[in-house]
Amino acid sequence: MANALIVSKSRLPTRCDSSRAAQYVRMSTDKQRYSIQNQAAVIAAYANAHGLHLIREYVDAGESGLGIKKRAGLQKLIADVTSGQANFSYVLVYDVSRWGRFQDTDESAHYEFICKQAGVKVAYCAEQFDNDGSMLSSIMKNLKRVMAAEYSRELGIKIHAGACRSVKLGFRHGGRPGYGLRRELIDENGRSKGLMKDGERKYLQTDRVRLRAGPLNELEVVRSIFSQFVLEKKSQASIARELNRNGIAYADGKRWGECTVHYILKNENYIGNLLYNRTSERLQRGRHRNSPDLWIRAEGAVEAVVEPTLFRQAQLRLQTLYQHLSDEEMLKRLRILLKRRGRLSAGIMIETRGISSPALYQLRFGSLRKAYRLIGFTPKRNYHDIDTRVQRRAMVGELASRIAKKFEAGGGASRFDNDTDTLLINGNFKVSLRIARCSRGKRAFLYWSIVRQVYLPAGWIFVARMTESNDAILDYVLLPAAEMPTKRLRISEHMLREGSYHLCHFKSFEAAMRSLAREANKFRRANRRKRPRGRSAAL
Repeated sequence: MANALIVSKSRLPTRCDSSRAAQYVRMSTDKQRYSIQNQAAVIAAYANAHGLHLIREYVDAGESGLGIKKRAGLQKLIADVTSGQANFSYVLVYDVSRWGRFQDTDESAHYEFICKQAGVKVAYCAEQFDNDGSMLSSIMKNLKRVMAAEYSRELGIKIHAGACRSVKLGFRHGGRPGYGLRRELIDENGRSKGLMKDGERKYLQTDRVRLRAGPLNELEVVRSIFSQFVLEKKSQASIARELNRNGIAYADGKRWGECTVHYILKNENYIGNLLYNRTSERLQRGRHRNSPDLWIRAEGAVEAVVEPTLFRQAQLRLQTLYQHLSDEEMLKRLRILLKRRGRLSAGIMIETRGISSPALYQLRFGSLRKAYRLIGFTPKRNYHDIDTRVQRRAMVGELASRIAKKFEAGGGASRFDNDTDTLLINGNFKVSLRIARCSRGKRAFLYWSIVRQVYLPAGWIFVARMTESNDAILDYVLLPAAEMPTKRLRISEHMLREGSYHLCHFKSFEAAMRSLAREANKFRRANRRKRPRGRSAAL
């Protein structure tokens, strides 16, 4: 897609002059006219009319403009500008609302001022005014910022009111249904369009979603959980352990836990009710619990799975089980458990009666390690990998920037996806970036681990191996993404010598980049040969 978004040129100048520009495009889900392609077309026309050459793009697809936290594209743009890595003089944006619908208009002005201070001008291509600093421009720009913020506020109120009305009519709003339940898609005439798969969304505004009872074996599991908890007085943890021992899997094949059992016992869907508006999260200002008088409840909207009497008894028992413990009492019980068992872990805490869940200890004290430290326990596990996650994330971003600059110096275009750690070169050549920590295995041999992640695009994996102390980059490894079918790959020196998994080892960044550039050229030539030509191919 990126090739279609950037006006390409056979050879771009290598020096940074005033005609070089980058484009920033953002699309949420509010209007089709704000699609990435439409924005790019207007920006390209603006650049052509003003003699500007588009050399980079920053994209936030499907992201709200209320803030900058989840907008990796704008974050990367601001980071490049402030670090002096921006080799362009203009940032072209479709209009003021695409820059952002910040609820504090000063925040929108702040990010534009950062660019201006670094010598990079922000131009709004579809607005009827030039962003030239004049009085008229300043008045119009601030008015547009206020209008963009107000649009989000009004839209949020309308969407919330519509969702409340829909729930009262018995339609489901929210994500995945509970265990044993399924979502059914209903058209505007009330006819069923079939059951929805996990992760599937409705695409027509006139469609609605109802909850339906799922497979009989799952419904029997739900009834068994309520019976064991109410009639047999079993704990939630013991119910979860028994389900796991019997080989009964939770959603997506996951194991049962105390929290998943608790969720089922508290869920009114199983007696036929829909609940909505228990929590609110307006305009990204944080989630808070609403008082029960604000809840929206639709009774009899779902086929009941358990008897209401049994459900009420479960709620009464839950009230007696969950008593508020002070921080001191929680630490006292943890100290007694340590004295009895000699060590502590999340697993030991979960299987011990009278001990709060590890999640609650994390919530109260910040982390399990902090709770351990308060009672004088030091776990044997080395937590260095957890403590240095932020630094490794920064190393991935820096590595992506170095690779992108190399390709852009030769006239190419690049875009980095912060969610998948993938660099898109020239619109179609994909490079996944990994930082491999060094570990010591049995018999004292060293190995470096990389994780596949859920999404691994076809292309190449660019690995930076760290030193034995994991405080600096040692060297670099390239391997085809197709050669990594497993979730985790451990790279050893022997594997590098043997060339296992088609591993290519490089002592320097420049040598690795030369090899990566050759692969990108091979990919480009192969795609050029596959491209259909002539009138008949187009037809």
